[in-house]
Amino acid sequence: MHLYEYAVLQVVPRPDRGECVNAGVIVYCRAVDYLGAAVHLDAGRVTALDPHADLDAIGRALQALADVTAVAAPPRADRLTDAALAATGPGAGEDLGRRFRRLTAPRSTVVRPGPVHTGLTGDPATEPPRLLAALVLPLS
Repeated sequence: MHLYEYAVLQVVPRPDRGECVNAGVIVYCRAVDYLGAAVHLDAGRVTALDPHADLDAIGRALQALADVTAVAAPPRADRLTDAALAATGPGAGEDLGRRFRRLTAPRSTVVRPGPVHTGLTGDPATEPPRLLAALVLPLS
């Protein structure tokens, strides 16, 4: 079993009110060098909190967070050229632990991470969809 960390991504359409909708998860496991995410924007729940919420912008922000987790960490970031860094996008030079900490740092934005929690798993890659179903998707 491997120890992993995760944070729930929250959409706060009106930060002044502080109401939120869970919209994704970010999972990090140092033992196997894994970082992954799963996102789902429930437009109905967001517009219930703010009928004027910019759903396209919120969706793009969620997808951008998920995309940053998908960029592979280079085995030796110090050997990357500037061109290689530019080609692989933001975060390419960071180790996965540092990237997870940056993604889960508290911020006052419409899309923000919740607190970091821990768990145990045999396969960290199975955790994003499992946590998404348990913590984000509507109950069936």
